[in-house]
Amino acid sequence: MQLMHTFSRTSTLLALACALLFSVDALAAAAIVTNLNGTVSARKADGSMRLLSQQSEVDAGESITTEKNSFARLKFTDGGEITLRPETTIAIDSYRFEADKPEQDNLFFTMVKGGLRTITGLVGKRSNRDAYRNKTAIATIGIRGTDYGSLLCESNCGKLPDGQYIDVKQGKINVVNTAGNLDVEVGQFAYVKDANTAPVLLPGDPGLPEFDEDDTVGNGLGTFDTGLIPGGAGCVVN
Repeated sequence: MQLMHTFSRTSTLLALACALLFSVDALAAAAIVTNLNGTVSARKADGSMRLLSQQSEVDAGESITTEKNSFARLKFTDGGEITLRPETTIAIDSYRFEADKPEQDNLFFTMVKGGLRTITGLVGKRSNRDAYRNKTAIATIGIRGTDYGSLLCESNCGKLPDGQYIDVKQGKINVVNTAGNLDVEVGQFAYVKDANTAPVLLPGDPGLPEFDEDDTVGNGLGTFDTGLIPGGAGCVVN
């Protein structure tokens, strides 16, 4: 009888431990801020705000904003990265990644303003490609495993006409809105004037503003090509 009681108690403790581990995993943050320069904040759905720093965690349901002359790089648990340009806001609408449950993957986020460059992780690659969506008010980007940039111009891009500009460094994306859809491949540039105008390919680089090397490397944001930080320029927390 004592043996059975001990076994039952041990089983209960193991069950509780497993439940606790599952809960911790379920509550794990979607991403961590690996690099940051300037002022970057996160806003929750209830309106509460906090300033972010390196190693800060961000999760689904939060909106991330970079101020003027500020950059931030987010690394997600699936290995993907998003680097935000200055004066950019993205909302992480939904995110789920569990190593042993690829059928439940998803990453849906909205770029409210500004621009970004992203290297996609496992979400959208290992199971359902529709599990990844990057939305704006103009168009939605789906991925085929890639490194791409997206920029929303709203009277703030110099001589560039307003609209959304997309460039692809690796892989392929699909840009879609109510007027049509377009595949954009490596080395190509696309433009979407507004939500009611179909995406089109551009003959070349329209003059998109680059990330300044002093900002992206010298102040600790690394490079998009390698993701590496030169010695003395900052640190990456993996």
